[in-house]
Amino acid sequence: MEFESIDLADFDHASRYKFLTAAVVPRPIALVTTLSADGRPNAGAFSFFNVLTHDPAIVAIGVENHADMRFKDTARNIRETEEFTVHIADHAMVEKMEVCAIKFGPEVDEIAEAGLTTVPGDMVRSPRIIEAPAALECRRYMTLEVSRAREIILGEVLGVFVREDLVNERLHVDQHGMDAVGRLGGHSYTRTRDQFEIVTPSVEQWAEHGTASVAVSKG
Repeated sequence: MEFESIDLADFDHASRYKFLTAAVVPRPIALVTTLSADGRPNAGAFSFFNVLTHDPAIVAIGVENHADMRFKDTARNIRETEEFTVHIADHAMVEKMEVCAIKFGPEVDEIAEAGLTTVPGDMVRSPRIIEAPAALECRRYMTLEVSRAREIILGEVLGVFVREDLVNERLHVDQHGMDAVGRLGGHSYTRTRDQFEIVTPSVEQWAEHGTASVAVSKG
């Protein structure tokens, strides 16, 4: 088996982005709401996103600011207010999420343009989108400036909201029912309903059987 060896130093900005986002798939999507310092709501979609640790509960969002060094609305608002809310997008709201990815000016309310519905946040001031199956209210933990125009925002999750029909009394979330979407390369997305399970064996089980448990189809 042979592999193509790629030296990213030989890639320009666009080619590096295209290659990495096509190779690292699927990526969860954060639909992030914020408020500006003067109270204007904003929403933006980011596929450079994930949860990094649970204790403390930290999520990371990669933001590429404008080429002229101006902050994107999300990055500026988080710097000014220290708060934001991350929403998990499901298949039913993916087109409205894409509206929030349009490069509107700061005077435009993307949430209203997309026809999404919000309620005030409980633990933060940023609004919560009720069409989303789950939301994480966050306080900025720190910002890592990785280059002149790029930063990674770490947020501490203060509270999690999950739609009532998707969580049981044992706090198990129905991941199939979530129907979350993930980002692939280019303009492609994927749904997360094609699922399977593999249980990692203990050292003793591995010594006895030499294999993980058989995958169980959930799709």
